[in-house]
Amino acid sequence: MFNNMRLRWKMLVVVLPLVLIPLIIVGGIVSYTSVDLARQGINQASMDDLEHMATFTRHLLESHHRQFQVYQQERKDNFITELKTLAKIAENMVTAQQHLVKKGEISLKTAQRRARKQLKQVNIGESGYLYALTSDGTLQVHVAREQENILNEQDGNGRFFIQQMLQQAKQSTPGTLHLIRYPWRNAPLGDTIFREKQAAYLYFPEWDWIIAAAGYISESYSDMLFEQRALNDLKTKIKEKKVGKTGYIFCMNSKGTFTIHPKDEGKTFYDIRDRDGNAFIKEMCDKKQGWIRYPWGNGSNTEMKIVRYDYFAPWDWIVAVGCYEDEFFETADTISGNSARITLIITLIACLISVLMVTYVSKVLTDPIRHMIRVIRRVKQGHLNEQMQIHTSDELGELALTFNRMTEIITQNKEMEASLAQHGKMASLGILSSGVAHEINNPLGVILGYSGYLENKIGEEDPNYRYIHEIKRESKRCRKIVQDLLSYARTPKSVMEKTDINVLLEQIIDFAANHTDMHHVTIVKNLRPNLPELNIDGDQMRQVAINLILNAGGAIQGRGRLEVETKREDDNILMIFRDSGDGIDQEILDKIFEPFFTTKEKGTGLGLAISKQIIEQHHGSIHMTSTPGAGTTVTVRLPLDFKEYAL
Repeated sequence: MFNNMRLRWKMLVVVLPLVLIPLIIVGGIVSYTSVDLARQGINQASMDDLEHMATFTRHLLESHHRQFQVYQQERKDNFITELKTLAKIAENMVTAQQHLVKKGEISLKTAQRRARKQLKQVNIGESGYLYALTSDGTLQVHVAREQENILNEQDGNGRFFIQQMLQQAKQSTPGTLHLIRYPWRNAPLGDTIFREKQAAYLYFPEWDWIIAAAGYISESYSDMLFEQRALNDLKTKIKEKKVGKTGYIFCMNSKGTFTIHPKDEGKTFYDIRDRDGNAFIKEMCDKKQGWIRYPWGNGSNTEMKIVRYDYFAPWDWIVAVGCYEDEFFETADTISGNSARITLIITLIACLISVLMVTYVSKVLTDPIRHMIRVIRRVKQGHLNEQMQIHTSDELGELALTFNRMTEIITQNKEMEASLAQHGKMASLGILSSGVAHEINNPLGVILGYSGYLENKIGEEDPNYRYIHEIKRESKRCRKIVQDLLSYARTPKSVMEKTDINVLLEQIIDFAANHTDMHHVTIVKNLRPNLPELNIDGDQMRQVAINLILNAGGAIQGRGRLEVETKREDDNILMIFRDSGDGIDQEILDKIFEPFFTTKEKGTGLGLAISKQIIEQHHGSIHMTSTPGAGTTVTVRLPLDFKEYAL
């Protein structure tokens, strides 16, 4: 049976008895001299528990407070966006009526009457609304003051905000949205106090109307029911947290009113006194934070209580955690009366630790063998890139080193076979691309010529214009595919000249910043000054950089960031492109430079393949790393050795 055991189990059977027997002997003679130290340690641990519990509760309140600040800011931003949207919708309503007037279907008066009716039907929050007024300050649309002149109206700060709105709207381009914030009290609608109001407005010149969407800010992002429900949930969590057997957490404001308490929530105990006549609640409210000890209980059943309290300034709350002192000493008393049992437990724990340590040692010794077996199985399945990890220089390390060398030789042979196969494919691709260029480019030229002719002959309002434009666009795309195919199949001869890589990238970044596919991307330049000039083909390198920048822009959904960096590393110049896009999965990353491989709906799959070909012609390298959801980094390495490119 011993011979048939695994190596790990053999080690356990041999070593464990040698370790456990001495431990059991030592455990039997352990004395009780550590009882006092254990008692002190347990008391300190209990104090630390109260400290940590008070800190934890304060952090919980801080987290809740910060979350609601973020929540209210988001609601405020959404409210402003809603006002802008409603102002634009109102403009569209008025524009639609004006369109009917231009067509002669209705009169201007009828159109304005319809617009008034439509705009007054829109509500914003509880009391917000749409309104419109002419440039002389006369209200044309309002829920309560229509046809009243409010040019000289002042807000709660005495500002002539209507005049400011009229002046800014008329001086800007028609349809441009503006924002204004002002304290306002709408007496005709029953307002009794001034409240902050936000308005989005624009100018409609055809009717000389300033159209505005306005609502009170307090109604936009204050959800009292939601906040109260969240606060109640927080209170429940805090009240459910027990401190020892009978202790608990409670909170109160600086006036002694309990805001969180298991039984007396909402009551005020500022002047309450303990058995010795001390106003301990008042002391806590005055000091804000610290420790306090006081006798507490009902009648003769009075026990000493210890409380750790801290201050949460944003809400003016005092967070307190307390429990009875008897619970502090209970564990220490138990240890004093049961020292023999504790000694036994310590011995058993030591034995358990010994078992774990011996098990760990056996695992350390046998894991490399299991790792080797796992790697060998992976290599057997065809994963030649698997390598054995070498952490030692013993026999196992020598075996792993030899095996890794063997897999490297096999990998080199397979790469050589793949390279030969690729050269054959490229030869076939050259023949194919020449025929494709000849057979396709000529009819494509005819199609483009006639489609351009027809496009110039008919107007955009013609129903056939869209189809002709589509034919022209798709024909150009076909021609681009043929050109990419020829560019990849026929390696162009590089024209080398001294080039400042920073100047070249500056030109490309300026071009890319104005490209329609890059308007949502912020390009950050981090170009190392005083880099030596490179002997490169500037046009080819410009093609590589543009391709990488536009690829990064296509990978970024919504707003994003692209950093372009240059630096020197040893005898190489590095161009680094870092984007904040969606990233690339590893299985796709392994194929990204293969010709005709693409993840785009209308891509040819030749852009990165051509870029890699150009870089390799310059005796450089291109490397791509990516983290899905975090972005992609492309590093182009170009050597400074000009002698290799002598013409």
